Amino acid sequence: MADLPIGDYAFLSDCHATALVSHEGSIDWACLRRFDGGSAFARLLDHERGGHWSIRPVEPITDRSRRYLPDTMVLETTLTTASGTVRLTDAMAMRRGGGHDPLGHLVRRIDGIDGDVEVEVVVAPRFDYGGARPWWRAHDDGRFSAVGGGDALVVHATCDLSIDRDGARIVGRHRLAAGDVAVVAAASQAAHELLTDAVAADEALDELDETVAWWEAWSAGTRADGPHADLVQRSAMVLKGLSCAPTGAIIAAATTSLPEVEGGSANWDYRYSWIRDATFSLRALAEVGHDEVAQGFRDFVMRSSAGDGADLQIMYGPYGQRRLPEFELDLAGWRDSRPVRIGNEAATQVQLDVYGHLLGAAHLWHGGHGDIDDDEWRYLAATVDRAVEVSDRPDAGIWELRGEAHHYVHSKVMLWVALDCGVALVDEYGLDTTGLDVDRWRTRREALRAEVDDRGTDAGGVHFTQHYDTDEVDASLLQLPLVGFVDARDERMVATTDAIMDRLASPPHGFLRRFLPGPDQPQADGEGTFLLCSFWLVEVLALQGRRDEATDLLDALAATANDLGLFAEEYDPASGELLGNFPQAFTHLGMVAAQQRLSA
Repeated sequence: MADLPIGDYAFLSDCHATALVSHEGSIDWACLRRFDGGSAFARLLDHERGGHWSIRPVEPITDRSRRYLPDTMVLETTLTTASGTVRLTDAMAMRRGGGHDPLGHLVRRIDGIDGDVEVEVVVAPRFDYGGARPWWRAHDDGRFSAVGGGDALVVHATCDLSIDRDGARIVGRHRLAAGDVAVVAAASQAAHELLTDAVAADEALDELDETVAWWEAWSAGTRADGPHADLVQRSAMVLKGLSCAPTGAIIAAATTSLPEVEGGSANWDYRYSWIRDATFSLRALAEVGHDEVAQGFRDFVMRSSAGDGADLQIMYGPYGQRRLPEFELDLAGWRDSRPVRIGNEAATQVQLDVYGHLLGAAHLWHGGHGDIDDDEWRYLAATVDRAVEVSDRPDAGIWELRGEAHHYVHSKVMLWVALDCGVALVDEYGLDTTGLDVDRWRTRREALRAEVDDRGTDAGGVHFTQHYDTDEVDASLLQLPLVGFVDARDERMVATTDAIMDRLASPPHGFLRRFLPGPDQPQADGEGTFLLCSFWLVEVLALQGRRDEATDLLDALAATANDLGLFAEEYDPASGELLGNFPQAFTHLGMVAAQQRLSA
């Protein structure tokens, strides 16, 4: 069976862990104990060995539809056969006060809608990314448990299930007439804690109702307007679903190794928290009324870097892990895209824009929430001092290129942002500067601006460039007016915008690639268009007064979301398919920011 398109999947989350559900009701990816944990189901990355949990009619499906229940992350899939219709409702159970004590339950309800339909249930986990075959046992209370390595899954159902002859899965068939209801629920556990918090199918319906109420209450605080208000609302929920409730981290995506180029090797693990991505997410959520997440992320960053702004990594694990060693799995990969990677070596890269993102987020947060305590100020001041120290160094840039380091213009501008926000915090809040050389911050800030003006433009000074040693552009330059470094209507910025559109846009909609292929960026060859960059372009065009162009581009970008309003990292104009890890925080926050910019 061929691997399904990435856009065929729905996203479930309980703000601790995630799952992806296909349009036919199969859970083909799920890390049920934590975002970055070993998967229980990974058919998305290996159809034969990855494992899955399917619920579907035995007869051929003649029609299907799906939706999220309004204002929730609860999925409803309706499947029709020649003999009738059933509806499948899926959710990762939420409960009030469950930020540090999640249920860890995946609830699946099956309703008979009309006719008489026989459905087949197959629960076939493969723990540790397909590496551990499960050992199934039937228990006297009607539960089934599967153990593999350190992981376990407990399953309970209101319909009959049994261990299959191969011993690696449980299966069952159940016939539903109109009005009939069946429930299959699973609890993810540590193997040594088996059955201590076992799921009960008869209680799972109450959990489902509580989950709907939880999401409705959260979504009620979202401010969204404009022609794509529904996508803004959905994007806000996705960003919430990608936030780690116990720690405040915001992860980049729910998956690993979904490729930037189908069949290629640019396949990375995105289940970690990048400072850059997370601060963008904070800004987007604040725009729509959810700035409460900023407090948790602020504390997460300070804890993860041990309270020392000079010791800042570009990314951390969702629980603050600093070491994220990268290794490869013996899996087939989505559509033969190999290698499949776990961990991310980029955690050790030098990406100097991180300082600007962090200080910019701090300035945004305190602009709406007031005082900075002494501990936080020591942390932020150390971060500004460190930005001064590293501001003359080359780095790997925003795109995490694994070639030669350069003086990337975007990185230099974000260092300028770090210094500018540090000075602004002092000026606006009258903070204690004992032992600090704030004049040094100001001097280096102005020197960076002069340096970018001098070395960060092409030979004629017409437009900004990707880095100091080239006349080429890349899409990160669209950030310059968005962070306040240059006015969007500045002649150089208008020329930069036009050069980016001329060199990096792909027909038919003008979506942008990140950069052109070259010795340092061979992965650009064949890469899809990077959706966040096109959302940045919408913002810049709007600021330049090119509203019609911005509106047309935003409408085209909105159409790349799947039927549930979910975006991946990239879009392939040739095939019309989504590419990259999914759903992608970067893209969803871009949708929010672009719509809010046009609405403003």
